Amino acid sequence: MKRMYTLITVLFVFLGVAFFRENNGVSQSKHPTVGILQLMHHPSLDQIHHGFIAGLADEGFHEGKNLTIDYQNAQGDQSTLKTMANKLVNEHDNAIFAITTPAAQSVANSTTKIPIILGAVTNPQGAGLVKNNHHPGGNITGVSDQAPVAQQLALVKEFLPHAKSIGIIYTSSDNSASTEHALFVKEAKRQHVNLKSYTIANSNDLNQVSQTALNNNDALIVPTDNTIAGAMQTLVKNANAVNKPIFPAVAQMVKQGGVATYSINQYDLGVRGGRMTGKILKGENPAKMPIDFSRHGEPVLNLKQAHKLGLTVPKHFEHEAETKGQVFK
Repeated sequence: MKRMYTLITVLFVFLGVAFFRENNGVSQSKHPTVGILQLMHHPSLDQIHHGFIAGLADEGFHEGKNLTIDYQNAQGDQSTLKTMANKLVNEHDNAIFAITTPAAQSVANSTTKIPIILGAVTNPQGAGLVKNNHHPGGNITGVSDQAPVAQQLALVKEFLPHAKSIGIIYTSSDNSASTEHALFVKEAKRQHVNLKSYTIANSNDLNQVSQTALNNNDALIVPTDNTIAGAMQTLVKNANAVNKPIFPAVAQMVKQGGVATYSINQYDLGVRGGRMTGKILKGENPAKMPIDFSRHGEPVLNLKQAHKLGLTVPKHFEHEAETKGQVFK
């Protein structure tokens, strides 16, 4: 009889643990499936994707060995994004990594149980994805790509100490871009910069609006903005036509024709997201995992573009970029 009671007790304990884990949205399968939902192909977003795979490996999860990756890319189409989000949820993936705010919102609208790990979401709380960035409280956590706005604006002032006005252009419907725009406006007042704002609704607006912004300012700032990132060559073409510099938030956009920035390392964002996902697959509760913010950017310089525009590059920044960041020549 004692043996039977012991067996029953062990069984209840096992079922209790299984129930707890299942209600935290994580199936403790030896071979879990992780979904990746990416808004579109872009070098910066692709870097996050690759970093994510590396971060999972750091936690012992290797694609093709003890992990299945279900990768979906919406190619910038919102309706496709929703369809793919539903697919990942309906197939009961053990966790879903959402790259960009629109991807995260699509998945969040489809499930409140499967863990969602955010990649490149500037302000999860502001986007309505978590109750609080420090205490998410639900099935969502992840990493933020919020740019170091104060560093970036101070850098623009160093390049252009006599600028009369600086423009900032962003997509009004992009939560990441609008969040950083608000931060730039606040920081511009603190740093005594005359900042003028310009918005676009979609990439079709970029050509005309950017021409207006460039003609009326000494330079143009671009926050973290997926729409503009996907049409960066249009912006660069217009800037070169009037010999004006662009200061984007992201390293890849500097490479494409921007001048300089302090950029969050996109690959590192992915790695950190992958490690968080690995911990969740091992049983950690996303509700108790704070959003991971980067506080400092890496110096990135397009020396070729700076020379093309006749800009004097601050010596300390050039040295910092060569030793601690990236220089495109």
